[in-house]
Amino acid sequence: MFQRVMVAVVGIPFLLVVLLLLPEWAPAILVTAMCAMGAHELLHAVGVKNKALRWTGVLAAALVPVDIYAEAISGSIYEMADGGFLASGMGGSLLPLLALAFVFVLFALAIGNYGKSTAIPFGHLTMTLFAGLVFPSMLGCLLRLRLVYELGPALVFVPLCISFGSDTFALFAGMLFGKHKLAPHVSPKKTVEGGIGGIVGGVFGMALMWAIIHWTIGYDLCTWWEAVILGVVGSIISQMGDLSFSVIKREFGVKDYGKLLPGHGGILDRFDSVTFVSPCVWLLLTMWILR
Repeated sequence: MFQRVMVAVVGIPFLLVVLLLLPEWAPAILVTAMCAMGAHELLHAVGVKNKALRWTGVLAAALVPVDIYAEAISGSIYEMADGGFLASGMGGSLLPLLALAFVFVLFALAIGNYGKSTAIPFGHLTMTLFAGLVFPSMLGCLLRLRLVYELGPALVFVPLCISFGSDTFALFAGMLFGKHKLAPHVSPKKTVEGGIGGIVGGVFGMALMWAIIHWTIGYDLCTWWEAVILGVVGSIISQMGDLSFSVIKREFGVKDYGKLLPGHGGILDRFDSVTFVSPCVWLLLTMWILR
């Protein structure tokens, strides 16, 4: 517990400084590092032995947020227009080309190693595709939120507040009221009561961010009922993200993805729910306010 508290004491101010106060290149570097380390943790957890395959996945995972940042500085992802926001589109993105090249390289490695002692199982191929492309595209939405014109330093904390609020409320609700198992074969300690508490925590986290944005910069992020919807949906997806990465750990007999964060585990152990919530928040906010 002491280690978990100390990580929070150091980690929270660090996130605040990088995401809120430093220029856009700083959160870009942070998210790039998180994507690369998360991909490495995932590929190590599932037992990908081929070094060329593993490092190709890690490199691809790092290039996804780099592409997001390059797209932003070449022409803001979102620009102010008539008091609202106007999407400038994805025309400058190299992600489709990156994805195509990544798939070609993966199958080239599979073909080159087929029939040898270093043969690559198809399961490892698909997991590398997930770790190198899908995972960083999801977590990279955190950077997309940070790069939104003017509101970015506030928006980037929306998925974090929903996720951490959901996790915290779920933990205490489960400890106090937990009786009915939510997914006993995946995460034996999680309960239905904890899940309901997590939804309350997600709404609380979203309401907190709405209030902070309203009182600090005078901007109404969305209507109150949209905030409630985002909190509820975000919490449900947050808990799904937690369970999804737990399924992988269960299948491969892994306790933690890594040891980077003492008391928490690795990047994926701490940011599993954020990985799922970030694209949800990006999508809903795009529909509601970034138009």
